[in-house]
Amino acid sequence: MKILVVYYSTYGHLYRLAKAVADGASAAGAEVRFVRVPELVPADVIAGNAGMQCGAELQKDVAIARLEDADWADGIAFGSPTRFGNMAAQMKNYIDQLGPLWAQGALEGKPATCFTSSNTMHGGQESTLLTMWIPLIHLGMLVHGVPYSVAELMSTQSGGGPYGASTIAGAGGELLPNETELAIARIQGKRLAEITAKVRG
Repeated sequence: MKILVVYYSTYGHLYRLAKAVADGASAAGAEVRFVRVPELVPADVIAGNAGMQCGAELQKDVAIARLEDADWADGIAFGSPTRFGNMAAQMKNYIDQLGPLWAQGALEGKPATCFTSSNTMHGGQESTLLTMWIPLIHLGMLVHGVPYSVAELMSTQSGGGPYGASTIAGAGGELLPNETELAIARIQGKRLAEITAKVRG
């Protein structure tokens, strides 16, 4: 079974969460393709922002997502930070380009799941995840989250919820995903792989 983990990360928080999702899927026996969507922020803006420079350096070896990756996959995990309660433009840009696959019905019946981050506890994580689901449903994908049988959901004091894994970056991006947040992400990746094996196997 083939799992695509496709994400966007400005400073590296979503990169780390995406790696945990990919690790969970791999542990469940999936062949994982790990890619990032193209950056839309001008290079001169990135050059003037130390945090963005660090994020770009961290991810420099990650392949750029292509249309063919979504076609290849049996199941897909989408990761985006929240931007005013919605997904980042970079991720929406990638999803918008899936139109040819939509026209072919190529994504219908493929399991999908989403994960996110925000600067603060109430920075729009749930609305971002829920609104990320909408285009995936239009594509015919089978969207799922993280059930409350996952013990970490009952103990997390920061990110993670039934709609998907998440992390709190901090107002200045100073926080990194903690072990509970990463555990939820790994479980979400494992669950995606298991559901995909059942549905697509």
